Amino acid sequence: MKKTLLAAALASAAITAPAFAQTVGVSWSNFQEERWKTDEAAIKAALEAAGATYVSTDAQSSASKQLTDVENLISQGVDALIILAQDSQAIGPAVQAAADEEIPVVGYDRLIEDPRAFYLTFDNVEVGRMQARAVLEAAPKGNYVMIKGSPTDPNADFLRGGQQEVLQSAIDAGDITIVGEAYTDGWLPANAQRNMEQILTENDNKVDAVVASNDGTAGGVVAALTAQGMQGIPVSGQDGDHAALNRVAQGTQTVSVWKDARALGHKAGEIAVALANGTAMADVEGAQSWTSPGGSELTAVFLAPVPVTAENLTVVTDAGWIEKDALCQGVTGGPAPCE
Repeated sequence: MKKTLLAAALASAAITAPAFAQTVGVSWSNFQEERWKTDEAAIKAALEAAGATYVSTDAQSSASKQLTDVENLISQGVDALIILAQDSQAIGPAVQAAADEEIPVVGYDRLIEDPRAFYLTFDNVEVGRMQARAVLEAAPKGNYVMIKGSPTDPNADFLRGGQQEVLQSAIDAGDITIVGEAYTDGWLPANAQRNMEQILTENDNKVDAVVASNDGTAGGVVAALTAQGMQGIPVSGQDGDHAALNRVAQGTQTVSVWKDARALGHKAGEIAVALANGTAMADVEGAQSWTSPGGSELTAVFLAPVPVTAENLTVVTDAGWIEKDALCQGVTGGPAPCE
């Protein structure tokens, strides 16, 4: 009887014992972008709450450097990896290297076309729809320009697909015409600005609206428009960058689809720790099976985005995403809360 009770007690202790402390490695593609600092803080907070350690690398927009970075993280003995892929195709060997060491991978915000990588992002097709809806409402007729994201990031095409869904009926009706379209290498604002400048030149500045796929590219677009005295025409973006939200308050950007990076980062940290502790991908809270455009069956979690325009700017201040002073800098007599 005593042996039986002891065995039961040991079994119970094994079940209720806390998981071992884990180390999670994060490979950033280009940490220079404003939003990734917010994501990082949320990831760190989630890991700290779980008793896990954070280590990271920055690929500085280099796909080849990112492969080396992941190898270095693996050599440091990480228990899980969170990868923001610079190039969704080129990252394959890194996922294989992690799989060889039985290290789980979370594909963060950008699709990694590999069933061994858990996919965590926002609903980017819906983000594209939200961008197009806001711009179409502001400019129901006229010449449109589509400034897309990086050609190596699948999100660029997810966004573009959602945008087209909304715009197609207006195109078919002849109400709008797409007069220019360009990918933005590396999502870099300077590249977006050059693309926009070229399209403006080609069209003698006869442009009425711009669907830009994120806030960085929107910043480049607004710079090009401002140089031509065209600031104020409808321009979309996403991410809720502080500079972009300030542009929304000023009236030079129509919408920034807010993807609360704090929620995404926190979820990534939680998922990475769970996977490191042996949780199956399908058992992660909120996980669903999802078929990628390439036909891969992935396990994914999709968070919900929120379009922020001049009509609902208070949503980001109420949420503590941005302080009123930063949101309203240079704005007089603007929308709430910048009256």
